[in-house]
Order: sequence, then C-alpha cells, then structure tokens
Amino acid sequence: MKALGIRLNRPCLAFAHDLAMTAFGFVLAFLLRVGGATWTIYWDALALGLPLIVLFGALSYLYFDLYCGIWRYASTSDLFQLTKAVTVTTLAFVIAMFFLTRLESVPRSIPIIYWFASITLLGGPRFMYRMMKDRRIDPLRFRLKDDRIPVLLIGTDVRAELFIRSLAADPHAAYKVVGVVDDAARRVGRNIHGIKILGSIDDLRHIVERLGKQGQRPRRLVLSKMPRDIEPALMGRILDEAQHLGLQPCRLPSLTDFKDANGAGGMELRPIAIDDLLGRPPTVLDPGALKDLIAGRRVLVTGAGGSIGSELCRQIAAQAPGLLILLDSSEYNLYSIDLAIAEEEPSVARMPILCDVRNRQRISSIFQQYRPELVFHAAALKHVPLVENNPAEGVLTNCIGTRNVADAALAVGSVAMVLISTDKAVRPANVMGATKRIAESYVQALDVNAPRLVGDSGSRPTRFMTVRFGNVLGSSGSVVPLFRRQLAHGGPLTVTHPNMERYFMTIGEAVELVLHASAYGAREGRERGKIFVLDMGKPVKIVDLAVQMIRLSGLRPDIDIKIEYTGLRPGEKLYEELLYEHETPLPSELAGVLIASPHIIDFALLDRIMNELANAALQEDMDKVLGILSNLVPDYSRDEAQTASQAGTRPPAERCNEPAK
Repeated sequence: MKALGIRLNRPCLAFAHDLAMTAFGFVLAFLLRVGGATWTIYWDALALGLPLIVLFGALSYLYFDLYCGIWRYASTSDLFQLTKAVTVTTLAFVIAMFFLTRLESVPRSIPIIYWFASITLLGGPRFMYRMMKDRRIDPLRFRLKDDRIPVLLIGTDVRAELFIRSLAADPHAAYKVVGVVDDAARRVGRNIHGIKILGSIDDLRHIVERLGKQGQRPRRLVLSKMPRDIEPALMGRILDEAQHLGLQPCRLPSLTDFKDANGAGGMELRPIAIDDLLGRPPTVLDPGALKDLIAGRRVLVTGAGGSIGSELCRQIAAQAPGLLILLDSSEYNLYSIDLAIAEEEPSVARMPILCDVRNRQRISSIFQQYRPELVFHAAALKHVPLVENNPAEGVLTNCIGTRNVADAALAVGSVAMVLISTDKAVRPANVMGATKRIAESYVQALDVNAPRLVGDSGSRPTRFMTVRFGNVLGSSGSVVPLFRRQLAHGGPLTVTHPNMERYFMTIGEAVELVLHASAYGAREGRERGKIFVLDMGKPVKIVDLAVQMIRLSGLRPDIDIKIEYTGLRPGEKLYEELLYEHETPLPSELAGVLIASPHIIDFALLDRIMNELANAALQEDMDKVLGILSNLVPDYSRDEAQTASQAGTRPPAERCNEPAK
C-alpha cells in the first residue's frame, strides 16, 4: 500500500471498520428477522438497501466527527455521538426506501433491529479497546506476581476516581488500591471502578485489620483531598490513626499536577508536608488585575535572592514584565535567582545587580539608569536575635535602606513602591520589629506627602504601599527548616516556650496576596497612608507545629523524637500581632487583605530624625541608636515587652485582629 502512495492512518482504519460493521449490521438485522429467507424472498430488498445504508452511514459518521476522538479514551460522550449518527443513518434509510419501494419489501422491524445491532457493532469494539488499554480484561495481569504497594484511599471525590483509573491503566503502576474509606460516610458499601468503599474514618482500624486477614494489609494511607481542605480536628485524627496503625500518610497531587496515566511512572503520591496542613484554601483573585499591573513594565525587586524576594521574582516573571531587575547584596543568592528565572521564564528580559540598599548613591544611580516603574522592597535583616545583637546593622538596612529605595523611586517617578513588612513591627519587643515599624512610618509619610513633593511637575505621584504579614513557611530563618534539620539528626526539636504562637502562611500565597494588594493599591489612590494587612487566619502554637512534623516523619513525639524547651531568646515575644489597638482594620475589595490606618508621623520631622539615626548607627553609638528607636516607636521598650511576653499574657491588640463589621 505504501508503494501506491496510500497512507492508512488510524482514522481511516476506524472509518473502514465502521462501514464494514454497518453492512454487517444490516445483513444481521435481516437474518435475525427472516432467517434463511434473506437470501431468497428478501434478496432484492437486501441488495437495494445495503449500498444505501452504507452510503448514509458514511456521510453520517463523517458529519458527526466520529473520527476526531481516540478509541483509547472512548467515553459516554463518544457513545452519544455514535448513537446520533446511527439514528440519522437509520432514518435516512427508511425515508429513501419509502420513496423507492414504499417499504413493501422491507419488514417494518428491520430498521429497529438494525439500530440496536449497529450501536452494538460500532460501540462495542471501541469500549473493548479502551478496556484492554486500561488492562481491565488483560488475563496476563492475573497470572503475574503482584508486587505493587497496597494503599488505602481516603476520600471519594474526583481525585480518588482519577487515581484508581490511572492505576488500572498502568501495567507498571507502583500502587494498588485495596479499599476506599469515605471521609463523609455517605457512600459506604458502594464502589469506585470495582474498588469497594469499606467504611468511614471511624472504622479505619477495623478496615485495616480486616484487610490484613485477607492478605491485603495497606502500607500507605492516601488522602484524595488536599490536607488543608480537611477539618483540622479530622486531619489530626487521621494522622493519629496512621501513626497507630503504622501506615505512611500520603496525599494525591492536586488536579493541576496530575500526570498523564500513560506517562512513565504514572501518578505519583506526595508525602504530606507541614505546608499542606498549615496552608489554606487558595483565595480566588483576579489574574487580570495582576497582568495589568506588571505586563510590559520595568520591575525592580530588592532582596531578590531571599525567600520572599525570589518568590516575588518568579510570580512577577510569569506576568511578562518588560524588564525584571534583580537586586541583592548576596552574590550567591543573586546568581541563584537569576539562573532560576532564566530557566523558568527564558523570554523575560532581566538584569541582575549586586548592590546593598544601604548604599544611597549606588541605589540612586541604578534607579536613574533603569527607571523602574514598579519597586518591591523585600531586602531586610529579619533574624530577631542577630539584629538584637547588631542593632546598628538592623537600622542601616531596615530603616536607612528603605529610605534610600523609597527616595529613589520618588525621584524617578515610579508608579508604585511596595514595602514588605512584618507582624513584628506591631508593639515591637526587639530591634528588628522597631526598625521595620520605622520603615513603615517612612513609607506611610512619603505616600501621603508624595503629591506635595512632586508638585506641579506634571508627573503622577508615586504610590508608596506597605504590606504587613506574619511568618512564611520555609523561609530562611524560619522554624520549619530548623525542625527539618533537627529531625534529620534524630532530634531533639527545640522550642523556646510551650505557649509560643506565630501566624503562618505559605510563601506562594503570601506573595500572591502581596502582588494583588499592590495592584489594588496602585489602582485606588484614595488609600494613601494606609497599610495592607494580610489575613493570616489563626495563630499556630510552635509546639503543635513540632508535633505535627514529627508525626509526618512517621515518628512519635517525646518517644522517638524529644521536644525540648530552651527559653525565649533576646527580643522574642510569645505572641505576635498584626495590628495595633488603634488600627481598626477594614475589609478591602480584595479577599484575604485588610486595610489598617496607623498614626502618620510628620514627614519633615521623621526625615530629620532618621538622619540622626543613620549617623548614630554609622558611629556605632548603640545607646543613641536604641534611644532614637524608643522615641520614634513609643511602644518599643524591650524590657517591658519582654516582661509581658514571658508572663504569658496576650496583648490587648489581639482583639483588633478581626476586621470591623
């Protein structure tokens, strides 16, 4: 056939198959109805009708696009299209035969018999082919040694169905589902693709025991839902049961991460990470607003190689900026994020710049050269004990560095500058928190005074915004990487105090909200002088975090891994706050973001005092540095804050962490 220049592809073969089945179905209808008389009495009707029905079938099958689908994935929608095509073919045949013979030579039941026979002959091979590809009728499967890992699946949602189906389709699957547990106890006794729903969470121990007696004891407990979508109390019960039964807890990937079941390795199970437990369901945001803010613009990110800065760069790069300027004082961090962006978004123009934000002249020169339209200021010293022991460095980076970047943004007429702040800036008990509060105050004052400072130059005054939030999971200096290192060394896990609490959010979620808050603030000029506060949910006890991480490692808290209390470090508080008492938060139009209105310090006074602060820090006059910090941030008193924290009292500002009704 190839020598004749004819190429037979699969759609052509499928079309030929359907025409052959159409002809066979027509003959079969006669044989079923009149038997041997088909070849004698009804021969003329058969000879006349056969080419007609094949012709009508050919036209109908092409019209209904029966060959655009793939037999490997034949489904009910394909069956519906096939049914329509056969119905049209049958009706066209009846009408044609009526005009030609008044249907006198064709028994009235022939079209009905043909319809059923044709549906079976056309649809049957398609679904048989799919079942063979899915290995549901492969006899070899039952003769081979089954060394797959038995798993017990919790959940009956669409992820569970996809997981079971993908395993059935993959002859080399590493797992087999031996049973399903219904987390809602609504479908017990039913099945998903032949896998029985054995009971509810309450029956988990009994289910595992029964499967063990049948020689199918599961080795892993697999959640079909994302852990953050499960009630915390129920999630705790599941982890406790998994630990008691000696089962490794896992989860299925999200729907967007599902691999093609035909791919190498099939669908992968993911270990449950602490991020899965503390992360929250994603907030529905407007991707168009983000695109409008970033696309085609020159964007500069300070601290680009840090935890927050690098995630900012990744999410910004995904929105096609005109130029992405990566600025960091760490050579290695800058190299790493530049390489990552080059690999992930190769089409994005970028400029890595090695620079310390404390160098005012260098910052000004960079801004004059590249004239960034958007500035995200993530550079900061954030490790509380280190800044506590090096207050001058904290002042120069967090206060003076912020002023340098903000002044440079105003000088070149940037559209917006965004300061990444922290909950430690509220009623600070440490130098780091106090310096970040001063940075917030400067950005606030500059935002309010920007129209006056720009004057009649004709340019739009820069928007200066602050976004304040708590801890992010997995950031450098965070407790989570510390616990992971301690677990790797066999413990113990060190917690400073049994009552210590912190707000947590995943890095990706925090940065996404920062960007959307920035887009909202840049659009809504009436919010000048306000602070955007991310809704962090409820605070988490650090000791509970340690316990969960030990459990997720398959170990037992205080038995396999000890938890030790080391006492509060210099500058640490038991509780962090997102708002001052006077900062009554208001909900914004953006889900997950609140708006606070802190007191604004006179810009001229603040600018003069910051000059004094810079001189004191450069001269390493620590008494003067700490004195100016206390004057600028009246709530900052290390001794008083430390005493209140160690007493275990929750600050009254905690009452203000809910939005105003």
